[in-house]
Amino acid sequence: FYYADLEAAWSFYTGTLGFETVADYGFAKILRLASTSYLTLVDADSGMEFADAPKTVALALVTDELDQWWESLSDQGVPMRGSGYEPTAGSPHDGFVVVEPEGYYLEFERFNDHPENERLIPILARLESLGPAADRSTRRPANLGIKATVLWLYSNDVHALSDFYRDTMGFDLIVDQGWAMIHQSSPSGFIGPVDGARGMHAWTEDKAVMVSLLTKDIDGWFNHLGDAPGFTLRDHEVGVESRAGARVFVGQDPAGYLVELDEFYEAKGNETLLATLAGAR
Repeated sequence: FYYADLEAAWSFYTGTLGFETVADYGFAKILRLASTSYLTLVDADSGMEFADAPKTVALALVTDELDQWWESLSDQGVPMRGSGYEPTAGSPHDGFVVVEPEGYYLEFERFNDHPENERLIPILARLESLGPAADRSTRRPANLGIKATVLWLYSNDVHALSDFYRDTMGFDLIVDQGWAMIHQSSPSGFIGPVDGARGMHAWTEDKAVMVSLLTKDIDGWFNHLGDAPGFTLRDHEVGVESRAGARVFVGQDPAGYLVELDEFYEAKGNETLLATLAGAR
């Protein structure tokens, strides 16, 4: 996500939501949201996108403590979208949407036992919730966890976007709602193509978001995606982002989202990030 005021956004995510900072490069900060899910906050003046571009994305934070999250964030006066939190009996999912400091949507969501979720529920049941960080003071109660994330991406051809993430990227299709899908990209990370005619956002050509996928084989992914259908490379070779200690390349998916593949290496500032990626903490 891209910010005109990076420090204010970081304060919200760490102070109000209690996420741990696992890397701080100055121009960008990486937060750990769930066991294998991360969010990078980027200074808009230093990134590839701009803070005033449409924020055509929503980030779902999947939790078993949805009621408690609602109470905590409501008590803090955090801005919400829509009428609030109204759980519905028999619904496949319940949730509410927070509007964070620069307008990105954060959907706190619980997936319920329902035929639509028959493949997703066993996956979520195997995950441990990640509690608030211990590296900073936070207003997040210690009993509130995040189990997984879904990055909702909006498309004018949702089936083409879903096919790309399934067939080209190899991410299993876990939920198919017809107009919204969920693909698994890591144990706790999911990507959700959504029909822009029905979702919280309409499809836009420009968007202030980048999909980042972390890998141990950047060269293998570069070779795989070089001539893959539905993917347009923006880089002619794997590059080095020395400020973040990573080898990277960027392309675009069928809906026009920038997709960056990153392989972080041992460098000053990457110690905590690499430890979490290795499962050491």
